Amino acid sequence: MTMKWVLAGVGAVALAAVAITSAMPWLRHDDTHPLSAEACPLDAKPANLNFTLKDVNEKEIALASYKGKVILLDFWATWCGPCKIEIPGFVEMQNTYGPKGFQVIGISIDDRADQLKPFVDEYKMNYPVLQGLGRDDVTDAFGPVFGLPTTLIISRDGRICASHAGMTAKETFENQIRELL
Repeated sequence: MTMKWVLAGVGAVALAAVAITSAMPWLRHDDTHPLSAEACPLDAKPANLNFTLKDVNEKEIALASYKGKVILLDFWATWCGPCKIEIPGFVEMQNTYGPKGFQVIGISIDDRADQLKPFVDEYKMNYPVLQGLGRDDVTDAFGPVFGLPTTLIISRDGRICASHAGMTAKETFENQIRELL
């Protein structure tokens, strides 16, 4: 009897996720839809970079200090399997495109600094990893963040040009980033 309820609960959650995504087109994950010819939709929402968060060393980092760069802003957590899969690609992209004005920023929304530090070392994360635990103001400003990973591509002029809910192919990110650089 218990297994029936577990399956029913899983089915209900899956149905709700499909319904929410269908009703809210900005949540749809569509790797086949490229950015517009000018690389960013004209009606792209401005990114609110007026936040300061602590990094894994407890140093305060202002998101606004990255204005003028193409930003890949990744909301993630150490327990998130798809997040772990994407991180090596982010490390590579930071190495490749960083010198051209690109910046990856990771905001962990569910981990403390003592959990993040060994993770950052293990994955050799070469970009700022910020503590977002308890910072609903940040996720609300860029959200909705219904699941992890949620990744945004922000143009040099501070507009949110693309939003990806769920694991996304590295090539998709690279294509969008190259268009904006």
